[in-house]
Amino acid sequence: MLGTINPEFIFLQQEDQIKAGLLDMKMILEITEETYKMLGLGQIQNPPKTHIGIPEYDNWNSFFNTMPCYIGGDYNIAGVKWAAESKKNAGIPGIPYGIDISILSDPETVLPFCVLDGTIITAMRTSAVAGVQAKYCAPSDTKTATLIGAGVIGETMVMSVCEAIPTIKTLYICDIDLPKAQKIAEEYKGKYEGVEIIASSDSKACAAKSELIMGETTARKPFIDKTWVKPHSAIVCVSGEADQDVVKMADVKVVDYWKQMVTFKNKPIVQLFDAGGLTEDDLLETSDLALGKPVRTSDDQFIYACSIGLGALDITVAYKIYQNAMKMGLGTKVKMWDKPLWE
Repeated sequence: MLGTINPEFIFLQQEDQIKAGLLDMKMILEITEETYKMLGLGQIQNPPKTHIGIPEYDNWNSFFNTMPCYIGGDYNIAGVKWAAESKKNAGIPGIPYGIDISILSDPETVLPFCVLDGTIITAMRTSAVAGVQAKYCAPSDTKTATLIGAGVIGETMVMSVCEAIPTIKTLYICDIDLPKAQKIAEEYKGKYEGVEIIASSDSKACAAKSELIMGETTARKPFIDKTWVKPHSAIVCVSGEADQDVVKMADVKVVDYWKQMVTFKNKPIVQLFDAGGLTEDDLLETSDLALGKPVRTSDDQFIYACSIGLGALDITVAYKIYQNAMKMGLGTKVKMWDKPLWE
């Protein structure tokens, strides 16, 4: 049967994806929220990531993750992201810190129909998750936000916060390497009407003036402690920036997907759980937010949210980009075989 099927897939490089709308953060936010709704409704299979640390590089200097999933509903596709990061890349010009690739497959024939660079998708959807969490967790009158980390995710986080929080007037982008923060502030100057973007190297001072704090660093140890916490605020982290005391103090605690999060023992919220400091009943998931479960019941509350990323998000975003690319005639056809050796 397979021999009668044309075994071709489309390869989409970064440039194709950008032409197909990948930098449209408003679209990515919509796909992200829809994906979490589907997850909450049981329409997605998303097992925890499989992590491979490279022993010669101390496990966290260089690592790989496999992130498979099945998306039901109107999607009906299977997919996987092969994600990798290397600290060594930070010192090599022209190569990203993280490099990802994704495969989309037909669930019936199991043939791949699209293979695509997943690096920019990762950056966009990572910030979109934080944006969706911030939309529901930040005080309703949030006007000032602090973004900590001026790497690739810092750049997409500017897009995400400005789209997700329409009340924002002042956005601090902070990094211990001030020129990196200044570069992003200059790049996005004037792009969002009414929003002033200010670079700083003092994240704690900026956070003290903000209702919303977003952590998007590569930090391996927490640096946000209880002295940062105040009522009428939210802290949203895509890494482990906030320590256990911060988590304890939160009136509401939100994770993206607990079944996966709990397998990452280096995360402060998981360490607190393992030590008996909280239970699963103390947590909300991002799917709860997307499905309309009450989150912030008072603007005086302090809310903590964190995420670790879902393969399902990479695949739903990738599928939308694939659809757009096909309409535009983008991509390169790759044939797997002329005739299969064995059937």
